[in-house]
Amino acid sequence: MALVLSFENLNESEAAMKKYLLLALLAATPAAAQDRPVLTVYAGDYVASEWGPGPKIKEGFEAFCECELRFVTGDILPRILMEGEGTKADIVFGLTPDLTARARESGLFAPHGQDTSDMSLPVEWSDEIFLPYNWSETAFIYDETRLENPPASFAELLDAPDDLKIVIQDPRASISGLALLLWVKGVYGDDTPDAWAKLAPKILTVTRGWSESYGMFTEGEADMVLSYTTSPAYHIAEEDDLTKKAAIFPEGHYFLTELAAQIATTDQPELAQAFMDWVLTPDFQSTVPLANWSLPARLPEADWPQVLRDLPRAETTLLYTEDEAEALRQPALDEWLRAFSR
Repeated sequence: MALVLSFENLNESEAAMKKYLLLALLAATPAAAQDRPVLTVYAGDYVASEWGPGPKIKEGFEAFCECELRFVTGDILPRILMEGEGTKADIVFGLTPDLTARARESGLFAPHGQDTSDMSLPVEWSDEIFLPYNWSETAFIYDETRLENPPASFAELLDAPDDLKIVIQDPRASISGLALLLWVKGVYGDDTPDAWAKLAPKILTVTRGWSESYGMFTEGEADMVLSYTTSPAYHIAEEDDLTKKAAIFPEGHYFLTELAAQIATTDQPELAQAFMDWVLTPDFQSTVPLANWSLPARLPEADWPQVLRDLPRAETTLLYTEDEAEALRQPALDEWLRAFSR
């Protein structure tokens, strides 16, 4: 008996799930069972970290694709640009709008084919290449048992005693580190060099990635760590720990959304498209809050876990466009390097 699946008169989520079922049925043939296809996803280091979403994403996709999802972690954009059309990646997972100008210029990425008109982001999104799957805002996290009077504004942070110990990430290797450069630039503009001069003495160390920084903070080596407004949700939900909090500043917080994109030259185009189709479905989006510890890009706030709905939120969201961020990246990095060379 022939199997017929019709995608007419279905909403997007239903149609996507039909596609997944068809893919799973095709992959379940004896030939496919003997030779499971591999979908290679280049992602940031944190994805496979203790706090990362990698295992749940792998489990969720492999449940219907009858394939192997393989994460390759590291500095994803430089690696993709170096490999060019010969890259082994099928999907890139974890770019941000601060990096997409260079990524787009490479011509290595294909349209995602998704409707982004009803996203639950605080900004409008209409990009045909780069697909948001989560969002949050940069913040400094502190432990109220170690820091009883945290700075209540960015200005107070800069004026805090120099024995305040802060850990941040390197903007040359970390998306959160780059977001910090643009956050400071967005708040202080032409006065950014002065801001860095005040902040630099408080920086205990600069780590290559977020996981290393956050580990130092949780081990008690620092008073504050550069992370995200949603980071306390992990401690509340997983550890029943209410002492980790984000310092919310009236000057605003820099918006950061992570993006998925498919490689145009992938040798697994059906699997790559299936992954992109899956990213905005309720199935994937419902895993984001408690796996990625961030806010879902396409899920109404009423459907967020209560722990995230209860978190303090920034009143002002700061964001540069793709072109603005690219134009500011090198000058902002130069200012940062000068501050730390004194």
